[in-house]
Amino acid sequence: MKSEIKRKVIRRLKILEGQIRGLQKMVEKESYCIDILQQSLAVQNALKEVDGLILNQHLHQCVSEAFKKGEKPKENSIRELLRIYKLSKK
Repeated sequence: MKSEIKRKVIRRLKILEGQIRGLQKMVEKESYCIDILQQSLAVQNALKEVDGLILNQHLHQCVSEAFKKGEKPKENSIRELLRIYKLSKK
């Protein structure tokens, strides 16, 4: 993983860690349900952004290398991407 992308992912995960702790405190304090849901949705969206960064990195580095080499990993790369796509739709 490129160091710039790695730095961005780690930074966002640390922010998410704080958001999760805040969400837990909201539940413990029995905050208004809509407020909890809004925070939960914000966390989910932030995780999707992390996923996007990682997937972008994977496509640009790993998959493009497999295609450049023209080797068998091409089929594996396609299979992996389809599996991730299906998981993202659940």
